[in-house]
Amino acid sequence: MNSTHALTLGCALPPPSSSAVTPPQSTNSKSSSLRLQTTKISSTTSHSSSSSAAAANANKLSNSQDHVLLTLLQQRKTEQAWSLYGQCPELPNSTCLSRLVSQLSYLNTADGLTRAQSIIERLRRERQLHRLDANSLGLLAVAAAKGGHTLYASSIIKSMLKSGYLPHVKAWSAVVSRLAASGDDGPAEAIKLFNSVIKRVRRFADSEIVKNSRPDTGAYNAVLNSCANLGDAKKFLQLFDEMPEFNCVPDALTYNVMIKLIARAERKDLLVFVLETIIEKRIALCVTTLHSLVAAYVGFGDLETAEKLVQAMREGRRDICKILRRSATYDLFDEEEESSKDDDLFEKLLPNSMNYSTEPPELAEAVAPDSRMYTTLMKGYMKAGRVADVVRMLEAMSHQKDSSSHPDHVTYTTVISTFVKAGAMDRARLVLVEMARIGVPANLITYNILLKGYCHRLQIDKAEDLMREMMEEAEIQPDVISYNTLIDGCILVDDCAGALSYFNEMRRRGIAPTKVSYTTLMKAFASSGQPKLASKVFEEMLKDPRVKIDLVAWNMLVEGYCKLGLIEEAKSVMEKMKEEGMLPNVATYGSLANGIALARKPGEALLVWNEIKERCGVDLKPDEGLLDTLADICVRAAFFTKALEIIACMEEHGIHPNRTKYKRIYVEMHTRMFTSKHASRARQDRRKERKRAAEAFKFWLGLPNSYYGSEWRLDPDDQQDRV
Repeated sequence: MNSTHALTLGCALPPPSSSAVTPPQSTNSKSSSLRLQTTKISSTTSHSSSSSAAAANANKLSNSQDHVLLTLLQQRKTEQAWSLYGQCPELPNSTCLSRLVSQLSYLNTADGLTRAQSIIERLRRERQLHRLDANSLGLLAVAAAKGGHTLYASSIIKSMLKSGYLPHVKAWSAVVSRLAASGDDGPAEAIKLFNSVIKRVRRFADSEIVKNSRPDTGAYNAVLNSCANLGDAKKFLQLFDEMPEFNCVPDALTYNVMIKLIARAERKDLLVFVLETIIEKRIALCVTTLHSLVAAYVGFGDLETAEKLVQAMREGRRDICKILRRSATYDLFDEEEESSKDDDLFEKLLPNSMNYSTEPPELAEAVAPDSRMYTTLMKGYMKAGRVADVVRMLEAMSHQKDSSSHPDHVTYTTVISTFVKAGAMDRARLVLVEMARIGVPANLITYNILLKGYCHRLQIDKAEDLMREMMEEAEIQPDVISYNTLIDGCILVDDCAGALSYFNEMRRRGIAPTKVSYTTLMKAFASSGQPKLASKVFEEMLKDPRVKIDLVAWNMLVEGYCKLGLIEEAKSVMEKMKEEGMLPNVATYGSLANGIALARKPGEALLVWNEIKERCGVDLKPDEGLLDTLADICVRAAFFTKALEIIACMEEHGIHPNRTKYKRIYVEMHTRMFTSKHASRARQDRRKERKRAAEAFKFWLGLPNSYYGSEWRLDPDDQQDRV
């Protein structure tokens, strides 16, 4: 069952000034390690009693069922309680419902989550969602977030806020954390959700009332991670400065996230000052911080500094900041200094970066590198194509005295990735065999990398054999990435039937398709000249609430129709795009222009050009391919006025028009224009305008024309007759 729509909890909200808050009854047993003590804004309701004997009997039966159900739940017999719930003709009472949802969520299993969602769905249909307390909803949000149902988890928290609940910080921060790490608009949505909770918390002057919902350092770390993923230094600084308001103290993870932000901002010179800040503030230094620094330098492609850092740790040195400063100083003098609008933001985040002359602090104690750090450096070698260094690093790690530095499954997977990237699939398979020999189990990521390697080299048979080996011998079940890889491999060998077969097999296994799954299958049908099938896949994607349609999917559909010259169908898709708030981009217009050229409908090109011209310089920057295609169509159709407009746009954007090509087209197609002497007066007048435009175009081409030796301008109001 798929249940990802927003919830609407049916309870009345008090006026904003209300401060009457009552804690709900706890629904978790004492054995639960996570107890979300949440609050609910109370509202006054009136209750009417019925004197009907039938109603009394019904209530008695219902109470009996509720008593049995509650007993099962108290004994933690969740399976039996679920079975009894399914047999109840009437909804159990609020306590039973809340406990059941809580325990199903707490199982942290796919079945438990699905069952809890089914209860939510039933309550939503019967407009009884107000029966659940905040604790059960909070636990459901956490379970959904852990299960990968981030949008559903987010909708629960939003509905709780809308209905007057104040979710526990552990619940809402877990959702913020998942959103921050997800793609698409996840980080931006995480910031919005964080702001919504904080806004609600700040409405209460008495901090004791909302003590369980107030953000902690973990919550701030989650939202700061969103800012880092977006590269939004301004928002990062704003939230970082707010932490003292809630008595939140930055910890090592906070500064690890700051390292990510600095890396996104391409400020390599500031990395050392994050480490210095941690040391100066006496924050317990963890190896993760040093690993983040190594990863940042590797990301910058500065393997030399990364090697120096790892070597210094191997030697047990504590003056790492001095080593990193030397590298940063070299970069500062070696490169031209450029001012950045974010400079002042980083100065506020790292005020110690303004005083470069101070003596750098030393670590309180030496920290030895572990296998993760060596593997990160190895990944840098892999990206640089240094296969020999990857192998050398693997051998060196194998001979380390410290077992924490020995290669693990991540290390071996990195070696396999290196060989796959280099095209050495046989050597990659030998590494997999070696892993089995020494007892280091390969995981799903390892097999997915090998699958991708075979598919990219069009060795689909070997990829399918590996898939069977993974499931039967290694007993590892494929995931959506495995199937996406095989679907893409089938497309590369023009096997649309195979791609569709794997897509359907994935769904039969209960693996939810991702956006990549849908768009890859659409690509298969679009590239094979079956845009209607691509459109059907697109419709399926529209119905899937777990997937957010982006411009790539729309463009793929447009391109599928345009490749066959089906302009009207492509234009219809573009209209739907606009209705959904998606504006066509350069790729969209480029596909349409190619389709117009194929369909030989030059009049459509004029409409496209007029739309591009309106958006040009506002929210669209056309590229050479698009403008050249439109200009080509106009020249061939003798639309010389529009052709000159497009050429002027090309020159304005620094694109050099291909005069040689346009000259050849003109000579081949239009040399004998305007030679007929028998035409109506109206046709002769139209000819004057076209001939005048043609002469202007010939002038631009450098062909003989009536403008040679005189100045001219293409002006419709010019009354001078040049014919």
